[in-house]
Amino acid sequence: SARGVHFIDDPVFPGGKGRELTAEDVVYSLKRHFDPASLSQGSWLWQGRIEGLDEWGSAGADYAVEVPGLSAPEKYTVRITLTQPFPQLTYTLATAFSAVVPREAVEKYGREFWTRPVGSGPFIVDFFDTARAEMRRNPGFRQEPVDIAFEGFDPSLHAGLGFEALDGRSAPFVDRLTIDFIGENSARWNSFTKGDEIQYIYAPNDYTDTMLASKNPVALKPELAEKYHLMAGTEAGLVFHTFNLDDEEFGYSDDPRRAERNKALRCAMIKAFDWTERNERFYSGLGTVFPGIIPPTVPEYDPEVPMVSVERDVEGGRKLLADNGWTADTLPTLVYGTTGDVTQRQYFEQYRAWMVELGFPIDKVELKQYATFGELSRAWKQSKLPLVNKGWTLDYPDAENVLQLFYGPNGSPGSNDANYRNPIFDDLFARTKIMQPGPERTRLYRQMNRILIDDCVAHLSVARTRILLWHRDVIAYPDREIVGGYFLKYVALVDAPAASAATAAR
Repeated sequence: SARGVHFIDDPVFPGGKGRELTAEDVVYSLKRHFDPASLSQGSWLWQGRIEGLDEWGSAGADYAVEVPGLSAPEKYTVRITLTQPFPQLTYTLATAFSAVVPREAVEKYGREFWTRPVGSGPFIVDFFDTARAEMRRNPGFRQEPVDIAFEGFDPSLHAGLGFEALDGRSAPFVDRLTIDFIGENSARWNSFTKGDEIQYIYAPNDYTDTMLASKNPVALKPELAEKYHLMAGTEAGLVFHTFNLDDEEFGYSDDPRRAERNKALRCAMIKAFDWTERNERFYSGLGTVFPGIIPPTVPEYDPEVPMVSVERDVEGGRKLLADNGWTADTLPTLVYGTTGDVTQRQYFEQYRAWMVELGFPIDKVELKQYATFGELSRAWKQSKLPLVNKGWTLDYPDAENVLQLFYGPNGSPGSNDANYRNPIFDDLFARTKIMQPGPERTRLYRQMNRILIDDCVAHLSVARTRILLWHRDVIAYPDREIVGGYFLKYVALVDAPAASAATAAR
């Protein structure tokens, strides 16, 4: 039920007073993802899932036309009819892609809507650009007193974080909230440790030795533990590097012999990749290296997969090249696309050194820099690069969310940047995507994971350890990746006056 939920006050509404959110707003917001004019990045979540929704978009996206499987029969009721079982539906409805927005604001503000959003959350955005977001308390936010026992408060885990002071009070607890987008690690760390600027950060990896007294378990040095709270854990996601199999130099070929040689080339490059060195140099040795695409943070993770695919074997890689006729003269040129920041350049230099050791001439591993991540991402979506280097944060805690990255129908410009097409894998994915969680689905997920390893589709994988720090005058318990900042609703300051502010960095 959405009773009592109102959009923020905004001039787009009569008298500037935010109207009540209804089921029609939910229907409109989901339809937008299938309107070509919206240029949505989230339609893949429901593509082919909701009866008539894809066809509605293809037919012109007329919002006056009803979608058979998406309707609002009553003011506070949304009815969704699926084309087939979709066990992850409720997960998708909890993602940011399901944010509910009012049609009148979208139509009035057009392209400006992304910098002046009109929603129903605890804060109102006053300012937003690439450097900073400034928000203030939404005075019309629904009153929902916090019950810390109901929310899972456990004294053995949460004592000393200040949550007792929130019990029975209604969020939000600060009048102003500022998010600073600080890309440079030293600037972010310096601002945090000054004590009078940002109060919460993802700790930069290159400051691990400065911060930690122990890596296992993760623990702060005593002088820092006196000032800051710490939370550490394996990310709900992974870092991997996939080949673009539509690239004839490294991927598929109409010539069966060339296709076989290309697979051997990929397998050799995978053998040359040094996950241990990558983990030590860039993730302070705190990451979890694992074979395949299913990370250790989801229940379908397979601890029995042999580690051989993530163990470096340069000699084995060289032999594969020689056995398949690859020489320094015949090896193709690998164009490595990245953004222009220093860390990404260091990733490239490390990768090129490994490939040179394998047998690539140094001038056959080329760097191509893009001004922004958006431009790089478009190159991936347009299948312009032979290698895609990316991190993936799970949208929901189900291995389907990473396996879909290699499902054939999701090829470019969809989420399958690898443009991987394997009939056996695709058949297994089609079968499992309608199955409820259980031992049989887990078995098939793990089978698909091993197929990806055997096909040498990608350099797979590492899950980083996230270290979050916040000042001891801040009451908070940060979520990590999947929920994406929802905890900010509950942030408060210890012994703060009525007018208070909190700052965080990303």
